[in-house]
Amino acid sequence: MRRTLLIGTALAFGLLFIQPIQAEVKLPAIVSSNMVLQRNTTVQLWGWADAGEKITIKPSWLQEPLRLTADNDGNWAVSVKTTNTKASQIVNIKSNSSDITLENIVFGEVWLCSGQSNMSQSFKGYTGQPTFGASLAVTKSRNPNLRLFTVERATSKTPLKNVGEHRPWQMASPKNVLDFSAIAYFFGQQLQEILDVPVGLIHTSWGGTPIESWMSMDMMSTYKKIDLDTFNDRKQQSVPTVLYNAMINPLIPYTIKGTLWYQGESNRGKPDAYREFMPALVKDWRAKWQIGDFPFYYVQIAPYFYNNPDAYQKPENTAFLREAQLQALEDIPNSGMATTMDVGEEFCIHPARKKEVADRLLFNALNQTYGYTSIDCAFPVFDSLEVKDGGAILKFKNAETGIYSYNGLEGFEIAGENRVFYPAKAEIIKRQDVFVRSEKVKNPVAVRYAWRNWIKGTLFDVNLLPASSFRTDNWNNATQAKD
Repeated sequence: MRRTLLIGTALAFGLLFIQPIQAEVKLPAIVSSNMVLQRNTTVQLWGWADAGEKITIKPSWLQEPLRLTADNDGNWAVSVKTTNTKASQIVNIKSNSSDITLENIVFGEVWLCSGQSNMSQSFKGYTGQPTFGASLAVTKSRNPNLRLFTVERATSKTPLKNVGEHRPWQMASPKNVLDFSAIAYFFGQQLQEILDVPVGLIHTSWGGTPIESWMSMDMMSTYKKIDLDTFNDRKQQSVPTVLYNAMINPLIPYTIKGTLWYQGESNRGKPDAYREFMPALVKDWRAKWQIGDFPFYYVQIAPYFYNNPDAYQKPENTAFLREAQLQALEDIPNSGMATTMDVGEEFCIHPARKKEVADRLLFNALNQTYGYTSIDCAFPVFDSLEVKDGGAILKFKNAETGIYSYNGLEGFEIAGENRVFYPAKAEIIKRQDVFVRSEKVKNPVAVRYAWRNWIKGTLFDVNLLPASSFRTDNWNNATQAKD
């Protein structure tokens, strides 16, 4: 009798622990204390809970709480209007099973920073490859109004809802800035100072990765069939879509102001494909975020040796990739490009002068996004060629106040109808045009500038924005004259 009673009691007690237990409300990593929410707009807060769970959200800046119910899959999301106040805020999220308070939230400008190793490069630099100005920048970095969030490297064959390893939102300080993207920091630090509002930087990049890895399956499948059935290696970061899945998709729909992008070296050798992929990536991300054509500012890859000094007409000549990046401006609304013809290093693919690159991205943002129209952001772009006096006169757009060279122009070549390019003498005339000539080309037809892997740019506007490498022809069978 006693044994039966004990068994019955044990069974009853055990049943208490097999009843359904309500799951706690979960938030994505990007939605947390210390975050920066885009100011003066409508932002998204989202997460997960039990299907049908009722949730109450109380933002401190709203008079009335927001009430919602998780859908049948346990997903929930709510739109919240933000203001322009500089005061820190809190958000309380409550359900039957949860009571979460997010603290020290500020409203400001949020920028997503992505790409490959030149975007990843921190103030530590790489082995034997420094970041100029690192020590002073890190020393002066303490700033509660500059917030940093880092997505650590990860891959996935399916789109993830949340990031894996990450560094959560933190206020900038010498400790956490040291390992952060130098370009992103230089951009954000100056933007914060100029606008005098909080700035949030979301860094998500991976060195040595092609653009295809950062595009969604929806977009990539319009170009070729992607089969990820056999994908199981975390080191396969160059596989199409796997970085988008793990390092971009989990951030959506966190409201951003715009994007900074520094990538391209891993796509050298296939400039025609990159010419298509670059606008496609921007279209892809904008479609996924659903906040319109947000600003997209990117960096043109810098000159570098690439162990191939003889490449000229072949795609291995990265002037073709730089040309693809230049042409992409035509197809990407609300975009801008930072040229780097003067900051490259012959035997280092990671230029140390990261601040100058960040400055040029900043000029684009200030001019085109924030209304500082007096700030020049547009570099000289070839406009027209006129044959005259045995040479060629080149005219440029975006050179309203003239063009400039520190110590004379170099890197120009000129060709006649035989499509053989000879080294040419070039000089600035009337402070606005360039006259190019060679005694070996009596009847010039075309001119190229900086058309090789490694070269030091010499052509600037008066605000010292360097011109991209360019060509006035579209020949696919040109050659260089041999010495």
